[in-house]
Amino acid sequence: MLKNYFKLAWRNLWKNKVFSIINVFGLAVGIAFTMLIGAYIWGQVQVNHQLKNFRNQYILTSKWKDAGQGNEIASAGQMPQALHDNYPDLVANYYHFDGVTTNVSKGDKHFRESLQLGDSTFFNMYGFKLLYSDATTALNDPFAVVLTQKMALKYFGKLNVVGQTINFESFGGEKHDFTISGVLGDMPKNSVTNLDQNNNSDFFFTAAAARFFKRNLEGWTNFSTVGYVELKDGVTAKDLEQPLRDLLKRNAPADISKSLTNIAVPLKDYYLDGWGGAAKRMCYTLGYIALFILLMAIINFVNICIGRSSGRMKEMGIRKVLGGLRGQLIRQFLTESVLMVLIATVIALVFYTLCRPYFSNVLGGQINGLFAFPWYFMAIPVLFAVLVGIVAGIYPALVLSALKSIDSLKGKLASAKESVLFRKTLVGFQFGTAAIVFIGALIVSQQINLFFNGRLGYSKDYVVYAQLPRDWSVKGVQKMESVREQLAQMPQVNSVSLSWDIPNGQNGGNYAVYKQGGNPAQSVTATGLMVDNQYAATYNIPMRAGTFFKPVFIAADTTQVVINESQSKMMGYKTPGDAIGQKIMQQGSNIPLTICGVTADFHFGSMHDLMPPITFMNVNYTTYYRYFSVKLKPGDIQQSLTALQKKWSELLPGAPFEYSFVDDALKKLYQSEIQLKQAAYIATILAIIIVLLGVLGLISLSIQKRTKEIGIRKVLGSSVTGIISLFMQEFLGVIVIACLVACPLAYWMMSTWLSDYAYRVTIGLNPFMAAIVGLTLVTALLISIQTIKAALDSPVKSLRSE
Repeated sequence: MLKNYFKLAWRNLWKNKVFSIINVFGLAVGIAFTMLIGAYIWGQVQVNHQLKNFRNQYILTSKWKDAGQGNEIASAGQMPQALHDNYPDLVANYYHFDGVTTNVSKGDKHFRESLQLGDSTFFNMYGFKLLYSDATTALNDPFAVVLTQKMALKYFGKLNVVGQTINFESFGGEKHDFTISGVLGDMPKNSVTNLDQNNNSDFFFTAAAARFFKRNLEGWTNFSTVGYVELKDGVTAKDLEQPLRDLLKRNAPADISKSLTNIAVPLKDYYLDGWGGAAKRMCYTLGYIALFILLMAIINFVNICIGRSSGRMKEMGIRKVLGGLRGQLIRQFLTESVLMVLIATVIALVFYTLCRPYFSNVLGGQINGLFAFPWYFMAIPVLFAVLVGIVAGIYPALVLSALKSIDSLKGKLASAKESVLFRKTLVGFQFGTAAIVFIGALIVSQQINLFFNGRLGYSKDYVVYAQLPRDWSVKGVQKMESVREQLAQMPQVNSVSLSWDIPNGQNGGNYAVYKQGGNPAQSVTATGLMVDNQYAATYNIPMRAGTFFKPVFIAADTTQVVINESQSKMMGYKTPGDAIGQKIMQQGSNIPLTICGVTADFHFGSMHDLMPPITFMNVNYTTYYRYFSVKLKPGDIQQSLTALQKKWSELLPGAPFEYSFVDDALKKLYQSEIQLKQAAYIATILAIIIVLLGVLGLISLSIQKRTKEIGIRKVLGSSVTGIISLFMQEFLGVIVIACLVACPLAYWMMSTWLSDYAYRVTIGLNPFMAAIVGLTLVTALLISIQTIKAALDSPVKSLRSE
């Protein structure tokens, strides 16, 4: 009997090819999109879960009394080992590292790479596997290095490079060959080697190598390291709270222990919850979008199934007269519906495979292939097909199978009006959802345009930046200043600045400052930027008063600082001019600093936050630097970059010229928003496609059922325009009602999303008008194309249709 059901179902689908294709394709698109988003979310949730003993792994984060005092992800260098040594009944293992970048060379290959200086517990604690060599001894030598297989191929063109040497540059400008002691295999995405999603470490050293690199991993005042601990079975983060407090109180300076609280955060949750929960918000947002798209596809499928079913009443009557039972008819309808969903699901799996690389690129995260999921995931598509098939087929199955044979043969359906109302409600839901997604995409786009084209407070146009070889000494800064002057004399260059910071939100630290003679308890926590006297000119930051340091640096100017307008106000100066010449103190220092200039406010970091107070320190005084920022003159940019690279190679031989535009730094800063924008555009296109497929199917059904009516209207004098408007009325009213409901919902949803930003666009009428008018015009065009053929057909042909 089941075989017969499937045979009849297939024949019926084949008989109505157009409706079947429309129905199956629309559902397949919705299923494929949902599967891709679901796979992405699954991958995000699984980050850190592949680590050894991941349930016992924790990262030590820092919560400061004043959020600007320190970095959340850094903990005291001595803390992880102290926990392990003093509380062996709680802590099974520890790892901490200092993540830096430096110049790496092999022959004529020179690149700037990310590396970790950390404990030798790295392999044992997380279970990372070496393709070559022994993990227990790979990090015993201070001049040994373990690299990833990607780096082995990059520098040597092969994987087995154990015993080869590769050259690294220290932060003092020295160079030394390190022996490769191991090659790491592919590692799953994790928050140890890839703590910052924009910076993946590829070289790993023992802590003893820190001496060569001029770095320090220890101490209770050193907050430039990231600390991890592995707890023993049964131990929780709560059990570490008191030990963390006790160790800080006993060992750290009083001002640190009073203002700092260390918190052990489970590594299995850190990726989603860390960095302000950006990954979790992204997952929720994409999940909701996928759910709405899937609901639209299912509703579209159900709607067409219901619409088609009323045309099969005579078939049901004949089958009943010939002895068909109601249960058999119900099973027949459900079989047809499930078969269609199964076909759609198979097509969706094909779409998934074809679109997976594109979606991985758009969302910035690897989406697994179909066979990379646990085996039990294979049951999900089958269960989904059965469930949706039953939902889609149950209404027509119950209604049509309950009709009396005589009513079925006469084509009478008592609940026709209710059926039409139900279907129009479903269509309205589709239009409303499409409108919400469309409006949301437009507002997200407006907000992202604000990030790049809004009032940043500085000029990013024609500015490129590149990292420099480190020599953090007076001599090293003087050398870089000399190089800077020579680059600035190039005809293609407007200005060049030497600094630690570029406007990407990642600064060298925060300073608590107060007026000389004032109360230190009333200090202002300012973002500290280490720059030279060309920084304001290169980034075109306006001055409100004074000068941006002096044209030529002399030792007597070491204590001069520049502040921004926000800091000037927060420190109590009525005007920027009042701040000039005033002396301020930095907590922890007895040296007074003199304000020589006040800049206008500008967005150094994300627009999530208000513009912070900023203190500019002279790089000649601090001697810490990372970047050259080069403002090119307008013209042939590629030619200017080629000339700049040639000059760079002459002045800094062996230092790679790996440049980026400031736009690229902003893209990294707003990476999740850009990904959301791209996903929203894709969702909008899919939503419109699904809506139009639904309209196409329903209009085709309506024309098919009303063929004789069209012929009668033409005989009685109705025009082509009149017949088209007849079908227009059927949907345009639904569109208007759907949009009236969707607009307030979209406004509320987008207002909630924008509330996360201190600086945001104002929601105007344009996105709403564009969405409503756009959907209406496209729908009207589709209806016109469908109905014009029926309206132009001969009335004689129409009257003979039944």
